[in-house]
Amino acid sequence: MAVRVTAEFETPDLAETALRRIKETTEGIHSTNMIYNKTSDRAMKLRNGSIYTIIPTAVTTHTYFTATMVSPASENVISEPQRSRKTMIYIICEPESTGRIRAVLGAMGALDISVHDK
Repeated sequence: MAVRVTAEFETPDLAETALRRIKETTEGIHSTNMIYNKTSDRAMKLRNGSIYTIIPTAVTTHTYFTATMVSPASENVISEPQRSRKTMIYIICEPESTGRIRAVLGAMGALDISVHDK
């Protein structure tokens, strides 16, 4: 009978590192999965970017030459709850593996670790 272990991490990177460590050091793992808000990736990309605005000239010009304005991008365009990088991980494993998994998750900075019967 398999059980499900769930935990929460601050970022997807931390969750990926923890899952990799668990897979490398623990036996009895059937499957793993992680879920996070993909919109937060767009906010991260905006952090050091630029916004280009194209300004068209008058319609009567023959060359249609346009001007551009450059301004620094800000992640504030995306609301705060959508910028959350909180990541949930799910591990399906054998019951005897849960002690080791909980230890690794705790050492890797996981929050709200829980074990559920599948």
